[in-house]
Amino acid sequence: MHDLKQEAPLLDALIDIIEQLRETDPENASKRLDDIMEMIEANPELRAEFGQQFHSWLIELNLYPALVSLGIFARRGVFNEFMTRLYDKVNPPPIDRESSRGVLTLLFHRQSDKKWLNTITNDQWLRLYQILVDHTTPETLNTAVKHFRQQCLYAVEMLGIWVAAEELEPELIRMDRRLIDIDSAFIGLQRELRLFTQTEFDRIQEPELPAYDPEHIWVMLDQCREQVSRLRRKGAGAAGSSVSVAHLLERLEQTLGRIEQIMSILTTTETIEVERKSLALWQSLIVSAIDKNSLYALMRNSLAMLSRSITENKSDHGEHYISRGKSSFYALFRSAAGAGFIIALMALLKISIVNMGFSPLKETVLTSLNYGLGFVLIHLLHFTIATKQPAMTAASFASEVEQGENGRAAHRKLASLLIDVNRSQWAAVWGNLSTAILLAAVIAFSFFMFTDSPLLDASTVSYQLHAIAPFEGLALFYAAIAGVWLFCSGIIAGYFDNRADYLELEMRLQQHRLLQWLKEERRDKFAKYMHENYGSLAGNFFFGVLLGTTGYIGYLLDLPLDIRHVAFSSANLGYSALSTQMNLMEFLIHLFYVLLIGFVNLWVSFSLALMVALRSRGTQISRFPVLLSSLWEQIKEKPLRLFFPVTTVQQALKEDKKNKS
Repeated sequence: MHDLKQEAPLLDALIDIIEQLRETDPENASKRLDDIMEMIEANPELRAEFGQQFHSWLIELNLYPALVSLGIFARRGVFNEFMTRLYDKVNPPPIDRESSRGVLTLLFHRQSDKKWLNTITNDQWLRLYQILVDHTTPETLNTAVKHFRQQCLYAVEMLGIWVAAEELEPELIRMDRRLIDIDSAFIGLQRELRLFTQTEFDRIQEPELPAYDPEHIWVMLDQCREQVSRLRRKGAGAAGSSVSVAHLLERLEQTLGRIEQIMSILTTTETIEVERKSLALWQSLIVSAIDKNSLYALMRNSLAMLSRSITENKSDHGEHYISRGKSSFYALFRSAAGAGFIIALMALLKISIVNMGFSPLKETVLTSLNYGLGFVLIHLLHFTIATKQPAMTAASFASEVEQGENGRAAHRKLASLLIDVNRSQWAAVWGNLSTAILLAAVIAFSFFMFTDSPLLDASTVSYQLHAIAPFEGLALFYAAIAGVWLFCSGIIAGYFDNRADYLELEMRLQQHRLLQWLKEERRDKFAKYMHENYGSLAGNFFFGVLLGTTGYIGYLLDLPLDIRHVAFSSANLGYSALSTQMNLMEFLIHLFYVLLIGFVNLWVSFSLALMVALRSRGTQISRFPVLLSSLWEQIKEKPLRLFFPVTTVQQALKEDKKNKS
């Protein structure tokens, strides 16, 4: 271990200490710090010199920059922040060794620093500081404490101004018109903080002056947090949100949190508590210094609220896609059956496009338009595509989890909802499959009757049957890719639903000059329809584009990429079965393959959508084994409930008893 030399600049000595703690085995950092403290304590001359130099250096250090910037988003917005961090990674900015922000960046600049920092306890850091305090002159120590308080007061005053300045931010006023009220919580907090800082600055010079009562500041901070929560709820609801708004609200939340941290230090009188709270503040600043150029941390925090607003829109509609009784089950089945007819025609058109011999790019464009416009037509006709449900139903399930999952009854409720979700998705699958296969078979049979030749030639039939083979044809892998695109289309739909709210699309269309030729009633109806279906139309079209371009991406990358969708696979099976001599057993085997494709489609997309919905709400299924146990109990009780609206034994007895009475 290198000795700390008295003639070395203090910052260089601190860098040397950090390097020793940072050595290859982070789990031993705690022991290495103990060794360093023992070495300092064993050398009285070094101990006194180090304590005096540390506090003298601290007095000259500008603490304000770290207090108001580290861990708080910049005002310039998420895109500019992203580009700045990206540039700083490539070409790091110069480090100001006289600023606390620069010093922390210089000392803690590796992501791996978090590992060894976590091994060191608060008591160890406080012990190290106490060693320095015990051997510092009272005059230097008092000056350092005064300097720290002054810097904290400057920071609180500036942070309060930042919060008040957001009062007139157009995006926030759009979300809550009450912000233009001059007596809002943001303005009230800034006024209280100004009075507090003025009083405390005076008390630094004249300690006998009475202290300012901070009680009202805590009240205003609570009101500000309530206001931010209200804005978050509005952004996740009818008002809509954007990445810039999410960034702004996150900045507000961070600013209020920093004010609370600093105020807690400034209003605490016990020395040990001040030291502990100051340590907690500097630990958070160190983590922020490590993450200040992290693109991942920026995007994770900035997109959190936007993700919630997207999934919230899906949650609102999800209940319409969950059947809990026979009437809703058969209604969903009929809606899916209608979609099956359209899908059978889309599948035939896709086969025709492929057989025309276009170049890969032209074939991709035509296939994408076939899928995208076909899905849009299905939506316009109020039909249901089986695999479009998971994004909707997953958000509804996540909202139930968010409400709480404590207790056996809650898990039984969640398990029952999972069964309802599965049954609802399979209701749509049955509807899609039955009519897609039936219409495909009718078309193939009619073609044979009129032309005396099969609709599909032998090579096409062989290709289509090979395509749905679970392993030989990679059908399940391709079905998983389609499941990912299904999940993405749900996110896209949620984004555009949120965008419609954010843009106030209905009002824009009602007043659009190009639509003034329509009668007011028709224009209002069109505007309302577009507003309510903006996300669904966009999600359906882009889902088709994603399906259509997958093969072309695989062609460009020379990778085996393709998609398998349960509804199209069933239609292709119908065309193939009537274009060749297929016996009943072969047909049933291939139908089972199609159902496997549907299973992968549904549960890959549902799992991904559920994961995002849970994360966006900041919740999780904490007792997963209990949920699985409740699910298994209900499945054993009535296995057919997974796929059909079968009444449970208990429900049947209850209904029978009710009818008798």
